[in-house]
Amino acid sequence: MYYLQIIKQAYLVSILSPTQGKLLYLLAKIKCAKNILEIGTLGGYSSIWLARALPEDGKLTTLEIIHEHAKVAKQNIIEAKLQEKVDIIIGKALDTLPTLKESKPLFDFIFIDADKPNNPDYLKWALKLASPGAIIIVDNVVRNGEVIYETSQDEYVKGVRQLMDLLAADPRIDTTAIQTVGLKGYDSLVIGVVK
Repeated sequence: MYYLQIIKQAYLVSILSPTQGKLLYLLAKIKCAKNILEIGTLGGYSSIWLARALPEDGKLTTLEIIHEHAKVAKQNIIEAKLQEKVDIIIGKALDTLPTLKESKPLFDFIFIDADKPNNPDYLKWALKLASPGAIIIVDNVVRNGEVIYETSQDEYVKGVRQLMDLLAADPRIDTTAIQTVGLKGYDSLVIGVVK
């Protein structure tokens, strides 16, 4: 099955683990999310978990920069029979996010799992596009413990550190980090609620 093959391959390029996917699903279900935004599609693994949590009239908009990833995600979403609930937008997220402000209702659930150096900008857009009470989740914020090193020159670590500084300073959102341990070692998710 095409879907399972690509999921196995995708572990090599750092997708969510099954338990993290189930956590996303449960959080979206608990929130009764109807309009979800995902920044970073890859093969569509997290997209499928999130789309399964939606009600009949719910919608997931997912953003992906790489055409090949979007093609794989589309096929996986079709095989999961969720194509009616998912819109894939191809292009740089920082170029496509402004268009969502004009054409979509506000989102009640946002999942950020894309290039980490742009996390601060993704968060700023997420706050602009979020409805009051929306849940915002950001993946990979521990970076195997590297985020504690202020002098790190790793662009991913710098992006996460800047994200954390923004979250700490922004009164519009309450957040915490949850450490995760599993197939991918240890990492963490930031979970926040927009005021």
